[in-house]
Amino acid sequence: MTASESTNTAIVFPGMGPSSFSEVGKFLMLDPFARKRLAEADEALGYSVFDRLRESEEDYSEATQIAFLVNSMASADRAEEELGIVPGLCVGPSFGQKAATAYTGALPFPEVVRLTAELARVEQRYFTEEYQDAVTHTFVRTAPEKLAEILADFDERGRWYDFSGHLDSGFHMVSLSERDLEGFKQRISQAGGYSMYTMVPAVHAPAFTELRRRAAEEVFPRYEFADPKLPIVTDQDGSVITTADRLRTMLLDTFDLPIDWPKVVGALRTAGVTKLCIAGPDNLFHRLDCTKDNFQVVTVGPGKRQRVPRAR
Repeated sequence: MTASESTNTAIVFPGMGPSSFSEVGKFLMLDPFARKRLAEADEALGYSVFDRLRESEEDYSEATQIAFLVNSMASADRAEEELGIVPGLCVGPSFGQKAATAYTGALPFPEVVRLTAELARVEQRYFTEEYQDAVTHTFVRTAPEKLAEILADFDERGRWYDFSGHLDSGFHMVSLSERDLEGFKQRISQAGGYSMYTMVPAVHAPAFTELRRRAAEEVFPRYEFADPKLPIVTDQDGSVITTADRLRTMLLDTFDLPIDWPKVVGALRTAGVTKLCIAGPDNLFHRLDCTKDNFQVVTVGPGKRQRVPRAR
């Protein structure tokens, strides 16, 4: 890859979505890049990530998060070695921020593994004590005016909700109480929308300032971040960060600020990016219209080895 191609390419580490143990475990065991990263993670944590993953029954357990991080980094390793990907920018929407932190050298991979595990434990304790029934629901094809009507009804009834993300035109993430979820899904359907999946526990909600505080005070002081060697585009507003302080803030912002993928797309276009390499288990970001319509897309990960760019 030439220098000009590098500046036109960004690597994207996707956020987490529901995944089966069979797919994740197979990649961890059979992919040589994943096996190497898994060994590093096991050493960093002092336990077998694979064994804990096999026993886990939760979509976002500590072991599941570590496995996702391992597979994302392994996918980036493969993209570099086999596809010659040398990006000029890095993006890590949602959970992908952790892989972006390791990839850009802001924190060594073993330390990112430990950071991820510690944050998972803080989150588990928080959602046991606070917002026990909070979920984040993802849905598509919902016109803004229709969604505004639905949420206005929440306001009138004094029911809690928070925007957690804007992914594409008519594609949103809203956090709310699980007791209100079925009614919300019915209203989305009546408005012509389509419900996709629900995340438990909830994510990226402004109500979770206490979770942010706990992470900032209980976990982050044990880690010393360096300036990233590659500029990172934040998933909250599309700003470009190049310092350790701003990276630390980005990692904390993910707890209580919604993500905005169209703003990321706009920032990448402004920077002259024409190609995205999406590294990791991704069932979402490479499929979004605003992604496909603006970039050539290469996907590297479980079930997506060396998928060639699509024409714009």
